[in-house]
Amino acid sequence: MSRRWLANGLLLVTAAVWGLAFVAQRAGMEYVGPFTFNAVRFALGALALGAIVRIREKQPLHRASPRESISRGIWLGVVLFIASSFQQVGIVYTTAGKAGFITGLYVVLVPLAGAVLLKERHGVQVWVGAALAAVGLYLLSVTGAWHMEKGDLLVLVSALFWTVHVILVGRWTAEHDSLTLAALQFAAVAALSAVVAAGWETVTAAGLRGALWAILYGGLVSVGVGYTLQLVAQQYALPAHAAIILSLESAFAMLGGVAILGEKVSARGLAGALLMLTAMVVSQIGAEGDAHLICETGADVGREQ
Repeated sequence: MSRRWLANGLLLVTAAVWGLAFVAQRAGMEYVGPFTFNAVRFALGALALGAIVRIREKQPLHRASPRESISRGIWLGVVLFIASSFQQVGIVYTTAGKAGFITGLYVVLVPLAGAVLLKERHGVQVWVGAALAAVGLYLLSVTGAWHMEKGDLLVLVSALFWTVHVILVGRWTAEHDSLTLAALQFAAVAALSAVVAAGWETVTAAGLRGALWAILYGGLVSVGVGYTLQLVAQQYALPAHAAIILSLESAFAMLGGVAILGEKVSARGLAGALLMLTAMVVSQIGAEGDAHLICETGADVGREQ
């Protein structure tokens, strides 16, 4: 099995983990605020992964991390915190369906930003895949009339930062240890979320107990496993390809809602999920050379800096 297909498999698992996390988050929000939830789950992810890094390196995490890796891990955390915060606040003022669609627009924004800002060259299959994924997201997420509201604009800002995050992960994991970056990223998000939660939310022991299973899934599985797999996989995948595969989290969220929460799915939603799956397959046609190109590009970037 080539590294590209292994990376695709890991990204698909990531999408499934993130999609099912929507179920956990929905349940957790009944007991704790969004920033409290993020602070605890990202702290869990940071502790779990930090322990793995320390055992692997047989020395303290801060001694095992070069200064540049620490800086970039923290920057990834800042970008991730901003993206998730705008999304969480924006969804209060819009529908979940519209928020899911707008967030998923990074599937188009990532290759567009790569082409315009980073001078990346994408084959026609990437653009076709991105378009199919965007249409699939729309069918899956937007079921009512479309009106641009304040919440939609906030979620759109979130999508821009998700785009930045996917691109930075694609570039920096080629130069730095992915597990170290992940642990530092989680710690940064946890710290920033805790500051906001302390100022704006009320935290109680009863609330934390009620949200325990959701926090455990969100921290150990969604954060600890999901985001780590993303960083590991994107060492061998172009950001544009990764964005298309990761957009399948909406389809997995739908499946999780059906299987766990007993939600109903329309034929329109199923058609959207099928289009997104088709987009993933189409985007990978003839991409073997691209995967090697990204590895070589990452190495060149590292030498230049």
